Amino acid sequence: MKFLIIQTAFPGDVILTLPLVQALKKQYPSSEADFLCIPKTAGLLEGNPYIRNVIVYDKRSTDRTVSSFFKLVGRIKSERYNYIFGVQRYLRTTLMAYLGKNGRTISYKNSALSFLYTDTVNYADKHEILRVLDLIKPIGINANEIIRPELFPSEKEVRKTDEIVKGLNIKSRKELVCIAPGSVWYTKRFPKEKFRNLINLCSDDGFKIALIGGDDDTELCGDLAGNSANNEVYNFAGKLSFLESAELIKRSGVLVTNDSAPLHLGYAAGTKVIALFGSTVKGFGFYPAGKGDSVFEVNGLDCRPCTNHGKDYCKIKTLDCFNRIDEKEIYAEIKKTLSNLA
Repeated sequence: MKFLIIQTAFPGDVILTLPLVQALKKQYPSSEADFLCIPKTAGLLEGNPYIRNVIVYDKRSTDRTVSSFFKLVGRIKSERYNYIFGVQRYLRTTLMAYLGKNGRTISYKNSALSFLYTDTVNYADKHEILRVLDLIKPIGINANEIIRPELFPSEKEVRKTDEIVKGLNIKSRKELVCIAPGSVWYTKRFPKEKFRNLINLCSDDGFKIALIGGDDDTELCGDLAGNSANNEVYNFAGKLSFLESAELIKRSGVLVTNDSAPLHLGYAAGTKVIALFGSTVKGFGFYPAGKGDSVFEVNGLDCRPCTNHGKDYCKIKTLDCFNRIDEKEIYAEIKKTLSNLA
């Protein structure tokens, strides 16, 4: 039995697709599963024992040509997969599955040109993990509970995290708060000044702050680290891989994050997540699903949600969806969480 999972979206989407692979391998232990993703997300899959091959497709750069696309389709066709799962609903995914098929192809009813798939399922209003798991129902696997994604940092990545924790003189998870202040989208970023206020509040109880994020978050995190009243703020943005970030989150008592990829890293790591939702809402299905996880959001705004993914600007110029969230309440949740840790 051979499977191909196609998910060429953002890092968070890849993390939330991993339970599908885990469920397939549980049902078919001797099966082989390959995962097709973009270069940015391939690192999330390193060391994953459930995945045989990671097929990297650079849809924004080197692989954009028609000849490169058909070369990839030829590779997919040659593998003779029994099942291809199109997790992403865009046209390119549909064409990959249709042109590369040897067996059955499965996606959602609202996928582009969905009639080209042999099987389709409803794109239901539920957590994204449950939506993804619906894709394996046509082959007789009924996974009706959320499965926590598994990530597999290498020994080298674990040792690097050990050194970080030792360097920060962390004796207990109760001392460390991870904060991920970045997002690709302006309307999904909790305002910098409010993050700074939150960081300063944390100094009152001696909590140490680890700022995490990608290369694009380096400037933001540097500003927060260099211009706060808290002397225990450490900037790791752009310095850690996805798996190293997950391992550092695992060593912390709580993660505060926007509705972005670190939210899902936190869930995979098993650390309490405090998620800040601005222009997006829990109803989209990308909320933290861990026991005790919490979401701060402003309900009752006529303008919210203003988009599925986020915008580069606030259309009413107030960003009320974030500005009406009181950072003192977030801090109270942080303090309660850390005090309840064993």
